[in-house]
Amino acid sequence: MTSQASSVNDSVREQFGAAANAYATSAVHAAGPDLAAMLRLAELSGAEDVLDMGSGAGHCALAFGPKAARVRGIDVTPEMVTVANRLAAERGLQNVTFEQGDVNQLPFDDASFDRVTSRLSAHHYADPQRALAEAFRVLKPGGMFLLVDTVAPEDPALDTFFQAVEFLRDPSHVRNWRGSEWVRMVAGAGFEHAAVRERFAPFIDGASWVQRMQTPPSRVAMLRELFAQATSAQRAAFDLRDDPWGMCIPFMLLTANRPRN
Repeated sequence: MTSQASSVNDSVREQFGAAANAYATSAVHAAGPDLAAMLRLAELSGAEDVLDMGSGAGHCALAFGPKAARVRGIDVTPEMVTVANRLAAERGLQNVTFEQGDVNQLPFDDASFDRVTSRLSAHHYADPQRALAEAFRVLKPGGMFLLVDTVAPEDPALDTFFQAVEFLRDPSHVRNWRGSEWVRMVAGAGFEHAAVRERFAPFIDGASWVQRMQTPPSRVAMLRELFAQATSAQRAAFDLRDDPWGMCIPFMLLTANRPRN
């Protein structure tokens, strides 16, 4: 592991360890149209082995559990793993388990899974190309990779604004990549048919958003000032609101396949 990746993982553990219980009940993580779309596009028969990368509190893996033979989740933050395993036990999902680990060094054999998912965690990946290479490695030939993440607009100025907002709220944030960047990275990792299949833009209440991450008051004040000084283009792109304050955050759902040969 590179020193940069190690530093990012340490930051993620510090930020999300304290926030693990809050993510267990976060509405945007526990449900949402993107999660339903993932299940639909995965086309599960019930016989599949599924890996969920960057599981967090486990909501994606838990949703796949009743539809698959077995689901394994991996996350770098031990507190998140504890919360996810608790939720699986509470729901009686004996085929869903979680363990601590790094998406850049997956502790699984080659060609072990029929589906690999990553939902709302890839913007914390220190080395997304390495994580994608690992997803490709552990997928069986013909298997499907499904990625949901927050994405930056293609416009550079709007991209910069979004990264600033995210970093003020959560210093472990690495980058919201653009949809076009994800398509190139996924194709570059060897996948075929890489495409953004659906887009979403749920409204995120600002107060609960910063509370969940325990953002310091000084940074919340900077966020509010950034919203107040936003240009008309920025306000329109993210539907910035003042009362209650918050914004619509763009998500995308991308799918791709490991070639059969």
